[in-house]
This record gives sequence, C-alpha cells and structure tokens, in this order.
Amino acid sequence: MEKITLNVNGMSCGHCVNSIEGSVGKLDGVHFVKVNLAKGTVDVEFTPAEVTLSKIKETIDDQGYEVE
Repeated sequence: MEKITLNVNGMSCGHCVNSIEGSVGKLDGVHFVKVNLAKGTVDVEFTPAEVTLSKIKETIDDQGYEVE
C-alpha cells in the first residue's frame, strides 16, 4: 500500500470534500481518502497494483479541481 498527499487547488466547502472523497473513494484499490480544506490537501492510501496515481489525479481533475 502507498500513501500520498496531493496538493489540490479550488477546494473551498463541504461539497468539495464530498465530491473528492466520494469519487476517489469509489476507485478500486483506494483504501482511504481524506480532504483537508485548511491545508488544501488530499491524503490517499491506495494499492498501486490496482489503481495508478495518474488515475487518482485524473478523477480529482474530473471533479473540477486542479492537482499540483
């Protein structure tokens, strides 16, 4: 399992949290996802053999947020 913290721009409210945590959390291989609005970060624990970091970033991007 791999843990990563992503810097994400554009998050500002509870809807942002639900949108990202919901969409990323549904990906196969993602075991944990937590948004920190104050820091502008998203912590993710995932199994690289099941889901790529690129797919996680793409999923966040598809929700309308920018991953740095």
